[in-house]
Amino acid sequence: MKALLRIFRPSRKLAIIIGGLALLTGVSGGAAVYVGKDRLIGATGGGYGLECSDVNLVTIRKQDHVWVRKYIRTEPTDGMTRVKTALRVAQAVYAAQKPDLVQVVVLDENGPTMRADIRGRAIGADVVYIPHPDETVPGLDDKSYTARYYDGKASENGLFFGERIEMPSDEIAMISAAFKDPEDCVDPVAVASTRSEEKGKKAAGGGHGAEAPVEEPPAEAAKTH
Repeated sequence: MKALLRIFRPSRKLAIIIGGLALLTGVSGGAAVYVGKDRLIGATGGGYGLECSDVNLVTIRKQDHVWVRKYIRTEPTDGMTRVKTALRVAQAVYAAQKPDLVQVVVLDENGPTMRADIRGRAIGADVVYIPHPDETVPGLDDKSYTARYYDGKASENGLFFGERIEMPSDEIAMISAAFKDPEDCVDPVAVASTRSEEKGKKAAGGGHGAEAPVEEPPAEAAKTH
């Protein structure tokens, strides 16, 4: 598993693996701590995480492999809910695109938007999903998931505090197995485009396609004789 985590550090080993392309997430210092089933069972937040919105998508193609890294943001919540959201989105991305590796990085709604600033405590949760580890990177173990998060909430500027928690793979798998028809995040650009098209259709319909108002009967017809 440590070998997998090193893939997502901006190191020379990473550059060798993906042909010199530097990954931009970054990792803050400090040792991670592991959580067990008691922490998982008592966690707050919905079983499917929260609604989220897309920030950026990076696709890396190297030889016969495709790696997808997705940056998303959620409203303020606890660390476990951020992880659940990221796991759900990772499965949704895989279902739609079938890449060899999916990484989902969760930011706070007030966090940075420039990729150069998305590192360290700006990352509230970080999930990696590799459906077929041995086929993706030779030498990796057979664990398909890694997940880590800060257990504290974000500050006003979108930086997370607390301990950095690294979840055991069996707990991650248990959460992921519960997802049915996982949903991706909302693309704000696509939503804005759809709304703009709808407004345009309404404006065009108001000039030519509007229905004529129903005429009321003459006043005399309403009188009784």
